[in-house]
Amino acid sequence: MATKTSRGLRNLNPGNIRLSKVRYKGERQHSTDPAFKQFESIEAGYRAIFVLLHTYRVRGYADSIATIISRYAPPSENNTQAYIRQVCKATGIDSNKTLDTKSKEEMVPIVCAISQVENGIAADKKAVERGWEMFVADF
Repeated sequence: MATKTSRGLRNLNPGNIRLSKVRYKGERQHSTDPAFKQFESIEAGYRAIFVLLHTYRVRGYADSIATIISRYAPPSENNTQAYIRQVCKATGIDSNKTLDTKSKEEMVPIVCAISQVENGIAADKKAVERGWEMFVADF
């Protein structure tokens, strides 16, 4: 029996980032998905998650798993508290710890956990790490 690929993975958008005016490196110009961005590679999709989470921190919107996930996956669309618990359990990071979004040791596990919550399967850690390298090359 064939396994159905999640929408996020089909779109090479493992974070299920919604369409917006913000343009990311590696984003396809014209998404065929009516609601979500599509990327040219899975690594570009992971890079976009790192960029988005870093933007939350530097703009003062969010700086912990609790505040990041509350903004990233709001209660109007998600079971945000369950999402926070899943990310904390997967990473071993306290929900209220202030994060350094330029720390590979903190952010790679967080993005792996976000991808797993969004897609229902474990993230390819090597692809996440390649996305991280793309992110740090620009920031």
